Amino acid sequence: MSLRFDGKVAIVTGAGGGLGRTYALELAKRGCKVVVNDLGGDRHGTSASSSMADKVVQEIKAAGGQAVANYDSVEFGDKIVKTAIDNFGRIDIVINNAGILRDVSLLKMTELDWDLIFKVHVKGAYAVTKAAWPYMRDQKYGRIVVTSSNAGVHGNFGQANYAAAKSALIGFANSLAQEGAKYNILANTLVPTAGSRLTETVMPKNLVDALKPEYVTPLVTYMVHESFQESGKLFEAGAGWYGTIQYYKGKGKVISNASADDIAKNWSTITDMAGAEFIGTISEQSGRLMALLDENESSSAPSGGSSSGSAFPSNIKSSALFQEMADGVKADPNAVKPLKAIVLYVITDGKNELGKFTLDFKSANPSVYLGDVQNGEKPNATVTVADSDFVDIAAGKLNAQKAFMGGKLKVKGNVMLLQKLQTLLEKAKKSKL
Repeated sequence: MSLRFDGKVAIVTGAGGGLGRTYALELAKRGCKVVVNDLGGDRHGTSASSSMADKVVQEIKAAGGQAVANYDSVEFGDKIVKTAIDNFGRIDIVINNAGILRDVSLLKMTELDWDLIFKVHVKGAYAVTKAAWPYMRDQKYGRIVVTSSNAGVHGNFGQANYAAAKSALIGFANSLAQEGAKYNILANTLVPTAGSRLTETVMPKNLVDALKPEYVTPLVTYMVHESFQESGKLFEAGAGWYGTIQYYKGKGKVISNASADDIAKNWSTITDMAGAEFIGTISEQSGRLMALLDENESSSAPSGGSSSGSAFPSNIKSSALFQEMADGVKADPNAVKPLKAIVLYVITDGKNELGKFTLDFKSANPSVYLGDVQNGEKPNATVTVADSDFVDIAAGKLNAQKAFMGGKLKVKGNVMLLQKLQTLLEKAKKSKL
């Protein structure tokens, strides 16, 4: 048993039965101290009892493990986290597993049907995670799992409320992954398929019996271990099968000044998924969008005329320099890949910030874009310089080293990285940095 959790503390919500119970038992068996949270209600969220959580705690203690019960509703996440801190002094792992069902078609759905689902699934995950976040941030360690569903990915008849909530949790975890990156807080989404008191309403009994919760547990156990380094991902498990779900985007088509008729005429091309590209982060999507904007502006430029294709603000003189870099990276992305770094430029008017430009040469698709560093990444170097000074440096009117020594060019982080970047750009006959 190589994956141990000695010294770690986990909160597992909805751990009185089904999947949550198996997570709690397995983590405790591997040395983790566990807060077994369960309101003890039915699958519709209309009752409460302490017996379910108590029973699991007893199982853990009987096997020599350490655990404590908590009976609060997940909407009171601060109370659940307080239980962990009061009893074990820390919190390392949060598995947001608690859930209910109130299946009904849209026309028959009541406000209560909608609100209860979101209160337990979405607000519950938010409340517990937010309460645990400061502790994880301070200790620079955390592992978070939120539980989605195939209904959240594909939708399901009679589960508009449940599907919407489960879909929301995917975006929630992906955002946490970006915010937690610099604190070593990893967040991922799980799509489990297992027989439980929830799924027995939408699956035949023989299938529920075949889909044991224990088949999902190994994946979750690894996802919350300190050796696990993935974040912002969507994983699936069920019936002994384990995999990942990713988002792909078709190539589509750029249509300048499109009308509805143009869309109709090009529908087969717009919806064609041949050659679809994997988009893993919002920064990759931003880079892709900027490339499409360039393509759109180029295709709409008058014959014989010229178009800068610039997506950068015209009020900043150095925008032209960043556009030149963006065009160069687009034409030959392999030229900057050896840097494997991110450089953030903060352009000022001498006192106040005018704008930020990011050179992301770390991602799979290198790009230069307007704005701060995205996807929870941190810049390897941050350069602060006045707009006019940067233009002068690029034009050779101001020596970069003298600007640096004189305080006109301020660099935080890896200074040597800028020298490597300058060498690459000069080699590609680009402007000097």
